[in-house]
Amino acid sequence: MGNERIIIEANKFYHIYNHAVGDELLFKNNDNYKYFLLKYAEYIYPIAKTYAYCLMPNHFHFLISIRSDIELLKFYKKKYVKFKDKLEDPAGFENPQGLLPNELISKQTSKHFGNFFNAYSKAFNKQQNRRGSLFEDDFKRIELKKDKYMKDLVCYIHNNPIHHGFIDNISNWKFSSYQAFLTNKNTNIEKLEVISWFYDLKNFIYSHKNETGNFKADF
Repeated sequence: MGNERIIIEANKFYHIYNHAVGDELLFKNNDNYKYFLLKYAEYIYPIAKTYAYCLMPNHFHFLISIRSDIELLKFYKKKYVKFKDKLEDPAGFENPQGLLPNELISKQTSKHFGNFFNAYSKAFNKQQNRRGSLFEDDFKRIELKKDKYMKDLVCYIHNNPIHHGFIDNISNWKFSSYQAFLTNKNTNIEKLEVISWFYDLKNFIYSHKNETGNFKADF
């Protein structure tokens, strides 16, 4: 499936996914799902484009592409006070490994994902009166290079609730991006680009209903 600790680089596509620790749940009610997506919009939308997602009770899947180095740099310099210092003195105390600017940006991107998951975990633990880790050690990420794989992944992500026996109709799952493709409402999903992978909306819907099942994931 790929190395879950690969470096996240600008302008590349990734399948991002993770699972709750043990038999824990990531989402116990609708408000949990909504809060996770709210935090996602706050932390991840500024650094990545989103093409598909699905939230399940104990795991999630996202198909994203990381924004350009210029966009990332602008956001990180505004978001993190010390990040500007690291760039201006790449061999200094704040950067003992002497990483190049693009390497610093990649490292900061992985850290920023971690900050997103930590923000959600803290809120969830406080609400549920629990302690300890909520997610498995490190979020998984797989770089995507083939268009066919990406189409299969979109269908797999949206059909995840069916795969796990929660629903029979893909349209009945609230917490995936599938419905965003069927509406004219504004959304942060890259709808037009995704639909172009399938040629048109009609074939997008058909492909989801006739998923081959060739794509496999750990959960």
